[in-house]
Amino acid sequence: MTGAAVEFERVTRRYGAVTAVDALTFDIRAGEMFGLIGPDGAGKTTTIRLMGGLLRPDSGRIALLGRDPVADHRAITGEVGYLSQRFSLYGDLTIDENIAFFAEIHGVGRFEAARDRLLDMTQLTPFRGRRADRLSGGMKQKLALACTLVHEPRVLLLDEPTTGVDPVSRREFWKLLSEFLSRGLTIVMATPYLDEAERCARVALLHEGHLLAIDEPSRLEAPMAGELLEVVTGSTRPPIDALARVDGVADVQSFGDRAHVRVARGSSQQTVARNIEAALQSAAVPIVSIRPIAATLEDVFIDLITGGRS
Repeated sequence: MTGAAVEFERVTRRYGAVTAVDALTFDIRAGEMFGLIGPDGAGKTTTIRLMGGLLRPDSGRIALLGRDPVADHRAITGEVGYLSQRFSLYGDLTIDENIAFFAEIHGVGRFEAARDRLLDMTQLTPFRGRRADRLSGGMKQKLALACTLVHEPRVLLLDEPTTGVDPVSRREFWKLLSEFLSRGLTIVMATPYLDEAERCARVALLHEGHLLAIDEPSRLEAPMAGELLEVVTGSTRPPIDALARVDGVADVQSFGDRAHVRVARGSSQQTVARNIEAALQSAAVPIVSIRPIAATLEDVFIDLITGGRS
């Protein structure tokens, strides 16, 4: 072991003619929150399943806690918790009965203390006698997490766990993850939500099976410091074409009713802001605000896809 909980070395996985992940190389440190970030089709789910030994790579090497997750699958089962997009609870069983069932699957004999601790952490204790099919979406997700952790794994694999969950439940779910992280658990989360990625210690940005970048969110965002302007106009849709023609503008992306303008290297934000103001006034486009903003991972991701850093 090199201190890494998970290691990928030039891992490729194909589905027929489709390459889902292509020569991925990265490592995940023990005890960190690591994010696999990207849109649908980026290869996130395939990567998670490869880690858990549910898929065999076509080429390359994978190690989870120093073991091959396919060849040593039985040995690592007790060390890994896996919460998939379609994690199945049993609706006709109560909260307690669901946890007991999953404890039995993992061969956990005396699970009562772990169950009670998990129910307390997830605030499900008052509802432990309620059937799973009578729980809210957020409560079902917390119960799924408790079932995944009842055998006390060292690595937790989460495949888009907050998709379809309301904002309040998402926030509660993240508080739970922070608590488990503080206890030394290694957490790997696949998510399309870039705001969630900001909470991770490090992230891997994936696109069409390729690794675009891997680092701490702040370090990925740093190269774009001083390069972005947010433009808000009175229009319901930002004037992308007009902004793209302004001198000193390298790229323009629409974010709802506003535009993020990337300043060309060698140009100053102040000069480009004045150029934008003059161009919009000339086109009789009402201006609400033009201001410098810090880059987000979404800006970084788009910049990498469009070749802004090449």
